[in-house]
Amino acid sequence: MNTNAEIIAVASGKGGVGKSTVSSNLAIALSKSGSRVGLLDADIYGPSIPRMFGVSGQSVTSNDGKSFEPIESNGIQLMSIGFVQTNNDAMIWRGPMLSQAINQLLFQTNWNDLDYLIIDLPPGTGDAQLTISQKANLTGTILVTTPQNISLIDVEKSLIAFRKLDIEVLGLIENMSYFTDDSGKDHYIFGTGNIEDFSEKHGVELISNLPILPDLAKYSDDGRLFDEFENLPMLSEKYQDITDYLKARISDIDKTDSLETIPVVTE
Repeated sequence: MNTNAEIIAVASGKGGVGKSTVSSNLAIALSKSGSRVGLLDADIYGPSIPRMFGVSGQSVTSNDGKSFEPIESNGIQLMSIGFVQTNNDAMIWRGPMLSQAINQLLFQTNWNDLDYLIIDLPPGTGDAQLTISQKANLTGTILVTTPQNISLIDVEKSLIAFRKLDIEVLGLIENMSYFTDDSGKDHYIFGTGNIEDFSEKHGVELISNLPILPDLAKYSDDGRLFDEFENLPMLSEKYQDITDYLKARISDIDKTDSLETIPVVTE
């Protein structure tokens, strides 16, 4: 594994907030900006990345019997339990088996010269989050929520958990924030203001508010997300802003880390 890659976990408190869609689009945006990108689907019980990238049913290969070769889609290196267990059986595993599987997918994959590795975490604050936080040398995490308070209650738990684990929370993304009708009018069907209050209360940056786009769901289901990304200009512009923010924020973190390693000279 390339230890020089910036490793960003995408997390949420609840399922169904579009975390995997955010992970996928972030990987695509980073790739289209010229970066070498890997995407790890760490949702062992509900892997969805293979379908979104149109590579469902493909099986992982190994050249040495010990490590995995990532599946490539449009230059993005992908790894998922969905490439290992391709028969769509339910994964009825206890925590230790889940942690072992995540370890194998992360460390026994031959990631090739990555600039960024995006990790799509399952919802919650369980074994997967703990394993990744303790072993993946994360640059930081992005939290995904929807506008409702019920989603923010759960994402608050994730925020607190990552801070307890000393993981940098890079910011918040509010998904399904609004819907724009044919006349260009925005409708905030799940309410407004909650995410801004949450951001201020917890001192965490609100990176972006993402719209509801019916075509996005269709392209994801059909495995055409990469091909159709630029045909959703509102979406591609939003993700360009997100990648610009992340690169600047990570640069600031790297500079701070470098300063902290400079020895103090005393006379």
